Amino acid sequence: MGRARAQLANKRLDNDVSFVAVSRGPIEKLQAYRERMGWKFRWVSSGASDFNFDYHVSFPEGTRERGIFYNFEQQPDPEVDELSGVSVFYKDDDGTIYRTYSTYGRGGEMFLPVYDWLDVVPKGRNETKNGNLTDWVRRHDRYEDDGRTQPATPATAHAS
Repeated sequence: MGRARAQLANKRLDNDVSFVAVSRGPIEKLQAYRERMGWKFRWVSSGASDFNFDYHVSFPEGTRERGIFYNFEQQPDPEVDELSGVSVFYKDDDGTIYRTYSTYGRGGEMFLPVYDWLDVVPKGRNETKNGNLTDWVRRHDRYEDDGRTQPATPATAHAS
């Protein structure tokens, strides 16, 4: 029993899951932004490939006017070149890669758990200008100091 436990302790146990963000921008620009924001996840550029077009989240210039294929259906011109999407891929033992899940548009809200909190407060999401999170989300270094947020002190940091 002790030997088996030692073998398990030395073996990496995980769900074999990794996260990668994909954007079309130049990798240098993405890396600089990632560093500014203090993010640690992997972020890659698809700018030199058709990846975003293949998964119907980016739309070639001159094609939007006829409508787009997005969220598994034909839709009118969104008047933007890119829309959101989340996909999950699986790589089998032979190296073949399969797309096992995709969601688009508001289907990605499950990855924004702050919405769960906002949905239970009196004003809810309060998305009255654009009807989405761009009404209230800012980059961490772009919020105004309105006096409500105070640095944690030893007395408040451990308060329950």
